[in-house]
Amino acid sequence: MIRRMFRRCGTAPSTVLAPEDQAVVDAFRAMLAALRSPEPWTPGRCQDIAVRVGPFVERAHTRPGDNHGPDIIAVALQHPGGLYSLCGERYRKPGWLRCETATILGVWDPAYAPLTHAAACLDLPDNIGMEPAHYAIYVEARKPDGKGYPLLRLGPYTQTGHTSQDADRLTAALNGRETTVAPGFTVTARPAPFDVSDHQLFTDPYEADAVVLLAAAV
Repeated sequence: MIRRMFRRCGTAPSTVLAPEDQAVVDAFRAMLAALRSPEPWTPGRCQDIAVRVGPFVERAHTRPGDNHGPDIIAVALQHPGGLYSLCGERYRKPGWLRCETATILGVWDPAYAPLTHAAACLDLPDNIGMEPAHYAIYVEARKPDGKGYPLLRLGPYTQTGHTSQDADRLTAALNGRETTVAPGFTVTARPAPFDVSDHQLFTDPYEADAVVLLAAAV
């Protein structure tokens, strides 16, 4: 019996991906590279960060936290592509949240976008796993040499919008009276993180009008 042996000549043709498929592959490789070697986040720098929210990764703005330790900061979660991106108008704005620094992957990289809720056109969940961040207003009297003395502490506020609104109202009430409210001093009202360890020194801003509380304090 004669056996005929066949041999494949040449090389197999290479697979060429369509441009849209190649873009998906490139995005996946970039995501893996970003996850393997995230750019370290440095506290105090004005950079968006990548934060774990359950099994997802979200983009977040940062600001100082509401305690005096290094393990908590305040973040505001953002749609990875901006307000006018696909489903951007559906992305819930939970306000400023207390974020454990252990959940921070690093500096935000656009390659993380496929890992967000937005990638599936989903809104953020009701239970994000972060408590609301707290803020306060400090009314202080300062001498020309810079030494300051607190006149009134209002807090905690859970929304920065409420904090800014009351701070603006207090500033307007002080306008033109900064040096007469306490002669020899300049009186200012400024929003700042709420110091949990000194909670007993603060007046609840929801119990009375902020301007009335200021009048009583000075």
